[in-house]
Amino acid sequence: MTYSSSSRRFFQERLPRNLVVMLSLAIAIGIAFRFIALDRKVYWHDEVYTNLRAGGYTLAEVYPEFFQNRVIQAPRLQAYQSIKPGSTARDTLHSLATEDPQHPPLYFLMARIWMKGFGSSITASRLLPAFLSLMALPFMYGLAWELFQNRLTALLATAFLALSPFDILFAQTARQYSLLTVTVIASSYFLLRAIGTKRWSVWGFYSVSCAVGLYTHPFFGLTLAGHGAYVLLAYTSWARLKQRKLPELRNFLVALGLSLLLYSPWLIVLARNLERAFSTTNWAAAPVRFIYPVKLWILSFTSLFIDINFDFYNPWMYILRIPVLLLIFYALYWVHQHTSPATYLFILTSIFVPFLMLVLPDLLLGGKRSAVSRYLISCYPGVQLAMSYLIASHINTRRFSLVDGERLWRSGLAILFTASLVSCGLSAGARTWWSKDLSYFNAAVAVQINAAATPLVVIDQGDDWTNLGDTISLSYLLKDEVKLLLVSPEPDLNLIPANAENVYSFRPSSVLKLAFEKQNKSLKLLLPSGRLWQVQK
Repeated sequence: MTYSSSSRRFFQERLPRNLVVMLSLAIAIGIAFRFIALDRKVYWHDEVYTNLRAGGYTLAEVYPEFFQNRVIQAPRLQAYQSIKPGSTARDTLHSLATEDPQHPPLYFLMARIWMKGFGSSITASRLLPAFLSLMALPFMYGLAWELFQNRLTALLATAFLALSPFDILFAQTARQYSLLTVTVIASSYFLLRAIGTKRWSVWGFYSVSCAVGLYTHPFFGLTLAGHGAYVLLAYTSWARLKQRKLPELRNFLVALGLSLLLYSPWLIVLARNLERAFSTTNWAAAPVRFIYPVKLWILSFTSLFIDINFDFYNPWMYILRIPVLLLIFYALYWVHQHTSPATYLFILTSIFVPFLMLVLPDLLLGGKRSAVSRYLISCYPGVQLAMSYLIASHINTRRFSLVDGERLWRSGLAILFTASLVSCGLSAGARTWWSKDLSYFNAAVAVQINAAATPLVVIDQGDDWTNLGDTISLSYLLKDEVKLLLVSPEPDLNLIPANAENVYSFRPSSVLKLAFEKQNKSLKLLLPSGRLWQVQK
């Protein structure tokens, strides 16, 4: 790759030792944050399903056992979070293939192996993604080096990834998202390396990394689309097309074909269970007002650098992020103006192609796919790379301008790192965070229930069929003596003791509410946000 003359000078600068120490310290702190208070936050609904699927259970067998008019102590529900007795890896594959085919099996099989060795506690379950997330750091350094051939930019990109509040948050989540981040960055590194070296062995690494990405999450396909757009725009011209000299495009298509061939067994599974896959993801097609995804886009992209968790409707949630958002736009402009076409095309396609592939269906068909922060993971490394290049090209220039001097940009970097550190510190001490989605208010629900004497909580499957996951999520937060009455679609409320004083209902369905009415019992909404009701005689 070639670089503009305005960029060459800073490539030749030697890095001050104190700057290298600061960036190394930032990386070390970011690594440490991945392992701090792993069991503190709510064990989210989706994390429950990770262990359930990895353990070899299916909902078809769990539901009849779960909601069957029985009283049980909360901790006993966690039996569904361990490996099912007598099951094998084939049971994990069967559970996913028949009930959750949109989730490829790689991470779930890894989680099963991990559970065998380290158990299924919250800490043990979250250790796996935390360790996996570390693999992204050397690949980010390598990717930045391939793009910019500059040590400072590579160190900054690694530091931004290490200290990213978003990446730390999902490194502490027992789902496949930290592994997805690894594959997005690793495949991008191997792509640039393969184009640069023209060696088939490196193209082989690219194919394998793409296959791993596809087996990790279907939205890795967004990264592949970005790669395809990059190769077409950067290495295909009309003149080369007429001469049939398009080795980069040919090699890319061959490598992509090999990746799809490796992924074809699960593609067949997905094709056979496509209706099931659509039925379990149709929540993302629910119509929302346009302002909703716009807010989430702002929160998602700025959470790479700052993530102070105010209420969604609190204006300070956005005011504090406006400078970061403006800086991201300026970084993209700077990359476009000061790097070669091959470099800035890679950055722009890696961000905007995946983003538009999610946004356009939302705008044309309705939905909120692009508003789900974790679905945008393919876009984030490009933002971190652009920000790294912007700051690196200003931070070591030895200019002393008040407007565009080295001290100003060093101060800006310090502010960015401080914002990330404060965000990570607040997140580490919190019981819940925005990423907990359906389970966000479970901590508050548990506090309310635990404060009562001998509480009994009545729960059914709910109107939206999410209560199984959230009941197990809640069980981790409840005191051991709390009892749960798990009722079937035909609730037997006679199981409630006549002298019971503190009776609650967690997310009751309309059927369960009607059953209470028939017994002349009223429901008082105690915690609207957590949908906790108190049963009154």
